[in-house]
Amino acid sequence: MNPTEQTPSAPEQEQPPRKDPAAAPPAPETPAPAAPDLPKPQQPVKPVAAPAPAAPAIENRIFAIKTTSKQERTVADSILKAISTNATDIKVTAVIVPNELQGYVLVETPEKMNRIEQLVEKIPHARAVVRKGKDEGEKSSMSLSEVAHFLVPKPVVSGIEEGTIVELISGPFKGEKAVVKRVDSAKEEITVELYESVVPIPITVRGDHVRVVEKFSDQK
Repeated sequence: MNPTEQTPSAPEQEQPPRKDPAAAPPAPETPAPAAPDLPKPQQPVKPVAAPAPAAPAIENRIFAIKTTSKQERTVADSILKAISTNATDIKVTAVIVPNELQGYVLVETPEKMNRIEQLVEKIPHARAVVRKGKDEGEKSSMSLSEVAHFLVPKPVVSGIEEGTIVELISGPFKGEKAVVKRVDSAKEEITVELYESVVPIPITVRGDHVRVVEKFSDQK
């Protein structure tokens, strides 16, 4: 080896920087403050309409209509026909023909008295609305308790007894008068004999096929 030749030295390695133990650690990053929540705009409150007051209930009234004698059923049928055919706008909810109330028809209606008087003017054989006093209107109507006994069904032979004089209103002997000889309440039939017949002929008919002319108790 030539003493004049020098061996190349190895390159110096870079030393990593030394940490200064006295140096303060880096400060942590502070997050940016969140944007405050803004209140949402409120929707306008719609006013709620108050419910309409319920219409007051209309109470039915009962009026008595005076009719021509023996035309009670005709008047009742005419009233019902006028209502069913819309011949009148007057409201009638029921028509009652009590057997023991001859010459009268009872009508149940929400109408006032003046309206029923208008109806009477259009019905044949209907004469007038009965007034209970000088005052007009509702005071001339009747309560249900006053007519309740007319609504209870009674046997068709009710009020008929032996010896009662009746008039046949149905069948071949219609219009003839007869004397009651026997009453069968179970079958609602009566046996009569024609009043002016030379030869007594017993005839059995239903109790609703006769009309009482004179009760036996009234003959005494």
